[in-house]
Amino acid sequence: MLEGKLGRLSYLHQEKSEFPVAEPRLARSQHIVPAKKVIGSDVIDANSEYLGVVEDLVVDAGAGRIVYAVLSFGGVIGRGDKCFAIPWSSFQFHLPEVCVVLNVDKKLLESAPGFHRGDWPDMTDSTWGTSIHKHYGLAPYGEDTTGDRR
Repeated sequence: MLEGKLGRLSYLHQEKSEFPVAEPRLARSQHIVPAKKVIGSDVIDANSEYLGVVEDLVVDAGAGRIVYAVLSFGGVIGRGDKCFAIPWSSFQFHLPEVCVVLNVDKKLLESAPGFHRGDWPDMTDSTWGTSIHKHYGLAPYGEDTTGDRR
């Protein structure tokens, strides 16, 4: 039994060059942030115009991917705010400024299907999900080819 454990540990002491896959992963680690740093972040457009706040993140727990960021848009002091589930691939997170950039036109956002805070849609409904992705000009979730955008 101990002999098997020692054999498994021996690969850890091999040269780095034998594990070339590890290098690209290290470069991406600078983009790892806690969800609480994203939730509550201001959302701006490409012209730095304020759009709203990230209210929540919707995660596909089985795939380990963020599917949507829920944006609160409009209203006064959180009352009457309309929420929008926006595909995660539409956003960029800027850590130094602690803000999120939404790469869609404000008019597209204004015409997007939204919901009220207390009345969320069934985000597991594939028909609903497909309509959201298509609204933003994206392939439906699960059919996207971005692969690594999480």
